Amino acid sequence: MSAAVEEGQLTSDPPAGFSATDVNQMIMEFLMFMMKAIFLCYPIYLTGSLGLSVSWIILIMLMWTIWKKNRKWKDQRIDTAIDFLKNEKDVIKTELKAMNMPAWIHFADVEKAAWINKILQQAWPFFGMYMEKLLIENIQPSVRSSSNHLNTFTFTKVHMGQKAPTITGVRVYTHEVDKREVILDFNIFYEADVDIDADVKPALKVGVKGLQLQGMLRVILEPLIGQSPLVGGVTMFFIRRPTLQVNWTGMTNVLDSPAFSHLSESAIVDVIASLMVLPNRMCFPLIDQVKVDQMRFPLPRGVVRVHVLEARNLVAKDTHMMGLVKGKSDPYTILRVGNKQFKTKTIKETLNPRWNQVYEFVIHEAPGQELEIELFDEDTDADDFLGRYSLDTGEVKKEREIDEWLTLEDIESGELHLKLQWLSLHTNQALLKETHDGLACAMLSVYLDSASNLPKDQREFTHNEKHGKPAKETRLTRKTNDPNSFVEISVDQQSQKSKVVFASKDPVYEECFTFFVHSVNSQVLQVEVKENEKKGLLGKFTLPLVRLLNVSDMMMDQRFLLERSGANSQIKMKAVLRILTLEKLEPKVVTPPPQTQTQASSSQTRTQTVPPASSSQPLQDDQKEIAFKPVPVSRTQTAPISSGSTNELQPEYAPYRRSLLVGADGRLSEPSTPSLMRRYDSNSLLSENSIASSRFDLSENVPYPEAILNHQGSFGQIDLTLRYASLRKRLIVIVNTCRDLFACSESGSDTYVRIYLLPDQTWKHRKRTKVKKKTVNPAFNEMFEFPVSLEEARSRKLDVAVKNNRMLRKRERKEIGMVLVDLSEIDLIKGSTEWYELTLLGLKKTN
Repeated sequence: MSAAVEEGQLTSDPPAGFSATDVNQMIMEFLMFMMKAIFLCYPIYLTGSLGLSVSWIILIMLMWTIWKKNRKWKDQRIDTAIDFLKNEKDVIKTELKAMNMPAWIHFADVEKAAWINKILQQAWPFFGMYMEKLLIENIQPSVRSSSNHLNTFTFTKVHMGQKAPTITGVRVYTHEVDKREVILDFNIFYEADVDIDADVKPALKVGVKGLQLQGMLRVILEPLIGQSPLVGGVTMFFIRRPTLQVNWTGMTNVLDSPAFSHLSESAIVDVIASLMVLPNRMCFPLIDQVKVDQMRFPLPRGVVRVHVLEARNLVAKDTHMMGLVKGKSDPYTILRVGNKQFKTKTIKETLNPRWNQVYEFVIHEAPGQELEIELFDEDTDADDFLGRYSLDTGEVKKEREIDEWLTLEDIESGELHLKLQWLSLHTNQALLKETHDGLACAMLSVYLDSASNLPKDQREFTHNEKHGKPAKETRLTRKTNDPNSFVEISVDQQSQKSKVVFASKDPVYEECFTFFVHSVNSQVLQVEVKENEKKGLLGKFTLPLVRLLNVSDMMMDQRFLLERSGANSQIKMKAVLRILTLEKLEPKVVTPPPQTQTQASSSQTRTQTVPPASSSQPLQDDQKEIAFKPVPVSRTQTAPISSGSTNELQPEYAPYRRSLLVGADGRLSEPSTPSLMRRYDSNSLLSENSIASSRFDLSENVPYPEAILNHQGSFGQIDLTLRYASLRKRLIVIVNTCRDLFACSESGSDTYVRIYLLPDQTWKHRKRTKVKKKTVNPAFNEMFEFPVSLEEARSRKLDVAVKNNRMLRKRERKEIGMVLVDLSEIDLIKGSTEWYELTLLGLKKTN
């Protein structure tokens, strides 16, 4: 009875996935479709009833089509012109990418490499000679020994062509790197005219005629030494998998078909990745003191923990009723760092999914390796694209923790909420904290070097266990070759395999593997050596991870005796354990300069709450408690202040910092000496609803140079262009020029402009121009963009400071002029280009 009731309830309700609103919308759209059909068919019926010729209908439809096409073409031209005016920078970048322009055009810190290309072109014929010798003397015997079916494999033609690889740009890293190393990134584009033919068997010919390779190659020169050849070794690797296209010939020409081309090229890229895509590297030691294993497999830089929380405002890709009704999406996220990839669960029928899943990636190079994020709508056939975003892991390493909404790229709308944490590697056992939420507490790095004296097969060591004469069938069988072996390393459910080494009792693997450890006390490292074809066990070894806690530097580097193997079978490997620790940014300790007796006595008479000054870096939580501790300051009345000179002291107000809003209900006494000069916001900050600014107290911590304190004239002016791009939803700020700036030396000042859109004051939101040296009238002509809505932009303030790049003393402020621009007073839609008076005290604008 209850089952019948439930069935009746199910039949009376709307279909699953459709609400009452959706059904009503579907009915209305169907009625509109029928009305359009009647409206279009009625003229045909009317023409037939009046006895007119069909030519009239054809003529009217032809004229309508021509008019519609012409109107559409005009609209496209107008829209293109408007879009170009508002998105000139992006349009030019898109056109440059379509033209396959070199990287130094797109990125300012990428340099041209014409001289390197000339060297490569000159040396390329000799490289072709080297490759011919390598293929015939090394590769050919290896291919023959890999299988009995390839024992007649022969290269019949090897020609590397006349086209050398092209370096389209070079980037040299000078910050956040060791002083004893040099890091270079080469953007490589190789469109080769190679011609290589080979005979697998007399009647089976294969070959390659032309290929195209593109990727970023990182070259590390380390360690730098004080003797010849100045560099201890060279390390090369691709940070990301390169792209490859191959033109096959002979029997392999079938691989050029769309069905097989992707498979063949992916297989070749997999081979390249196993050699020189992170974490694999190609190393060339130049001195004897440098060990190859340390160069090829250094310890990772750290671990990035990614919390995929939620997304919002995604694009609806699903449709119903043959596209008449728009539905929602079934989104999922793919995260990728190098060769490691994870996929989140799929959330059905929503544009605002919530995943709340956590993934962890081992980072070998930061900066360099990028976290690539792609969102898709899951479908039965092909999944639809919902947006992407990429983030350099070096930013996570610098910030330690990032919790932000990221705007998806290459899509109309959509945002993704991620929380990223940087975990450092330590050897202090006191930092070990095991959790029960599935997160790793340590990382295990295993360097697999080689094995020795492996048995030929499983029967060899099983018969050795039995004493006496071998069995008759064993004596009659022909002599077996050396084994084709590989190693399988696992920690609980995590399992990784090494490459296969063919026909060797003493195989050399030279590979590195990393594992996440959740419980050091209970988990065990298992190593198994297996045959390639039969998957038979040739030996095994187990290592409890707790043993690593009690050895020096949590590292074991030795030969281990294999169990269930030959009598002298061993495996050489190195196991390193590191504790994962989430570190916070170290607070910057600022010691205030000693106060004079006059300043100390004057500060005791104040009673109003004023937060102390700080540097321009963002404050940490523990700093805020100290920085915003109330200090009593007396409230007095100030005398009227004239506005004749730009550096005369204006009324002082309680300064603001970040999101702390303090209402100032009075004015303070005017300082009696220039040394007590303070930098504050304009009068609009008296409101309780004002946006927090970046004005700080200058009387404490870092002082101004005496030349600026004693300066009585103008600090100069700055020309700014402010407008809002409605289609792109960007606030555009163009720093044009400055004039009559304060000269910090006889030859002028080395100036640059720093911009904050308050209250955002982190390093990521800071904008700054290039440095213009030895001038007081610098011309910058640089444009910056802030992704904010128009309503939000009108409620913000723009903090602009002109700074000197070099001061006489390190503990002197770099500001030589500043201005706070209230964007609510500017028509951002029409745009504004004005000169703003620079001051050290507040806002003052002159046309």
